Amino acid sequence: MTTLAPATASDGTIQLATVKVRHWKLAISLGIASLLLFLLFLLVPRGGVSNFRLGDASAAIGLPTVSVPAGPTMWGVLVVLVLLTLWAVWDAWSYRRTGIWLPIVYGVLAMFAFLTWAAASAAASVPVTGLLFGAVSLSVPLVFGALGGVIGERVGVVNVAIEGQFLLGAFSAALLASLTGNPFVGLVGAMIGGVLVAFVLAAFSIKYLVDQVIVGVVLNVLVTGLTGFLYGALLVPNEAVLNRPVRFTRWEIPLLGDIPIIGPVLFNQTFIVYLMYITVGIVAWGLYRTRWGLRLRAVGEHPQAADTVGIKVNTSRFWNVSLAGAIAGIGGAYFTLVSVGQFTKEMTAGLGFIALAAVIFGRWDPIRATLAALLFGFATNLQNLLTVLKTPIPSEFMLMLPYLVTIIAVAGFAGQIRGPAAAGKPYIKG
Repeated sequence: MTTLAPATASDGTIQLATVKVRHWKLAISLGIASLLLFLLFLLVPRGGVSNFRLGDASAAIGLPTVSVPAGPTMWGVLVVLVLLTLWAVWDAWSYRRTGIWLPIVYGVLAMFAFLTWAAASAAASVPVTGLLFGAVSLSVPLVFGALGGVIGERVGVVNVAIEGQFLLGAFSAALLASLTGNPFVGLVGAMIGGVLVAFVLAAFSIKYLVDQVIVGVVLNVLVTGLTGFLYGALLVPNEAVLNRPVRFTRWEIPLLGDIPIIGPVLFNQTFIVYLMYITVGIVAWGLYRTRWGLRLRAVGEHPQAADTVGIKVNTSRFWNVSLAGAIAGIGGAYFTLVSVGQFTKEMTAGLGFIALAAVIFGRWDPIRATLAALLFGFATNLQNLLTVLKTPIPSEFMLMLPYLVTIIAVAGFAGQIRGPAAAGKPYIKG
């Protein structure tokens, strides 16, 4: 990357000098990943054949199971990974930005090599469609939470309360869907629950200037205790009436659902998943292509300048934080209206904080944050697959895997990135 820095010429005038900066972060990260794979393949060698099941029982077009020799495939792919790492090193040495394609291709190939090692000589095969379907399903609440976090921080409020919005949204969805027998009513209730948590966050952080992170943490603890109490006092004694929500069923989109591999994964889903596709597109388009998005970003980057041109900074923050809470509440509804089918205590299990990590890893961009959430969902589902394949990896490590991926992604790949300039800073007019 090149930047402009002031320099003084011989005649005393100030000129702009070009300063080149090398970016080694990606190259170092890929190098460490390649080294870890090398050590894994060397110290824990596995031979035989690895089977990848491409077909799905519900698919209209059947695909065969592909078998590959484990050892040659692992080491062959590792050579390609080393070459990609050297490419990233050359780009960094030449002061060039590496294209986004390289880490994506590297990640796909590295995962293929790792799965080849994990499935070597295993009785079970790797269900490719099932693996991707599970990853998408586990990512849905993370995507909604990450979108809520992106909107909140882009407007200048750090939304640490995503976990609380998930929990109250899940509780409200279960209660209302059980009472009415309509999952759409439960979905609206979940959005209202998320807005209530966001309302409190906005009121204390914007009007009363309380530290936003502290308010968010306190709200998470408060909502966890409140929903836990209501679960024991209200839902458990009346479980048949109040905690048996009608769940969303899958809707297969004709033709699209018949596409091999990606059809069952993307187009044989529930209403909330299709709503996720629409929400990601609307937020990504609105944030960069509409007046609403321009004002939102202005308030989060330079509230004084936004105020000067007539934008009501605190009002804009209040309503956008409420919108973020409604979106995060939909993620909470997914737990009770799709995946679990009833509300239980602390059922979100800290996923709100992983959603917040996806915001940072995604650099406060809706599309990147969505991809980060999909990565974390894939890591969670991979943990289950490794258990089925009976790999020699300790079970304790597999339980750590989703959180380890989160830490590596944020610390290693995100690194020193700058968020919205005014995020977390209250605005006092005048």
